[in-house]
This record gives sequence, C-alpha cells and structure tokens, in this order.
Amino acid sequence: MKNDEVKKSIINATIEIIEKSDGDINNITARKIADKSGVALGLINYHFGSKENLIAQCSREIINEKLFGLTPDKIDYKADDGLSDLERLISFARQTFDYIYSNPSIAKISIISDFKDYDPKGNSSLTQKGFQMALRGDISEKKKKLIAFSFASIMQTAFLAGDNSELIMGYSLKSKKQRDIFISDVVTTLMNDMTPAS
Repeated sequence: MKNDEVKKSIINATIEIIEKSDGDINNITARKIADKSGVALGLINYHFGSKENLIAQCSREIINEKLFGLTPDKIDYKADDGLSDLERLISFARQTFDYIYSNPSIAKISIISDFKDYDPKGNSSLTQKGFQMALRGDISEKKKKLIAFSFASIMQTAFLAGDNSELIMGYSLKSKKQRDIFISDVVTTLMNDMTPAS
C-alpha cells in the first residue's frame, strides 16, 4: 500500500472504532486500530505521531464533514436570512447541539481532546468561529469572540454534565425541547449582557 492509502485505511478504521467507543477513549487502542486497518502497529505512530493525535484528527474530520455545513436555512451563511443575531445564533446553536446529542461518542472525544490540547484548528475553536459568523450586527469583534467563546464553552460543559444536567442546571438536555429552551435562555442571557441596549 502507498502512504496515502495506509493513512486513509488507518483513519477509516479509527473513525469506525470511535463511533463504537461510547465516547471512552480508553476503548480505542492502537492495537485495535492496527488490526482493523490491517497495518503494522508502528505505522500509526509513524504517520500520526501518537494514537491521541490520530483520534483528534479523526474526530475533527468527522465533525467538520457533518457539522460545519450547518446554517439556518441558507446555503450561503453570509446571505441575508432575515434573522436577528439572536435568532441566528440560536438557530446555529440548536443545530450544533442536535448534532452533538445524536453523535455523543464523537462529540465527547472531540471535546475532551480539545480540552487537553486547545488548538486554533480544533473543533472547539471552529465551533466558536461558526458562532461568531452568526453575529453580524453592530457588535465589536472582541465582543463577538467573547460571546462565541462563552457560548461554546457553556454548551460543551453542559453536554459533558450528561445525566446530571437537570440537577446541575435545571434542564434535562437529553430532551430536544429542554435543549432548545436551554439554548434560547443562554443565548438571550449572553446577548443581553454583552450587547449595548438600543
């Protein structure tokens, strides 16, 4: 096999294992990846440096492919959609949270990987940039970044709270209805606290 084919085989095997891991990185071993991809164990480190780097790259690929095309009913996110910044951010956030809750294993691995090694190219940073793009009104870039960072951080922490979300925050986030209310409440609070009154 050529190097590109070997890397692709390793990535495909890792993605399949991630999707079956229940979000537990301990269930993903280099040996399982090597066996599944049909390559020698040493090729994982040779091509990716470490199992952790490979897992982070794969979770990025999965999420980039599925999540970052989301927009509120428009193909071009810059196009006028008739929404206020508040409505647009709520729409982006609901789609993001729905994706996270329908892909919990991948989301958990991605979030925890980003927390361990925060990278401007990581999914957390890209999610924040997506939320920033939802804010088109008369808000300074600094405040847009702060709102996006704050909201992405809140969403990630709320997701990681798991079954304890209702006890901790008062919202049962496994319920779509409760998630939507949670998002509206948090976005409204952030936007009211960080944007000037009209």
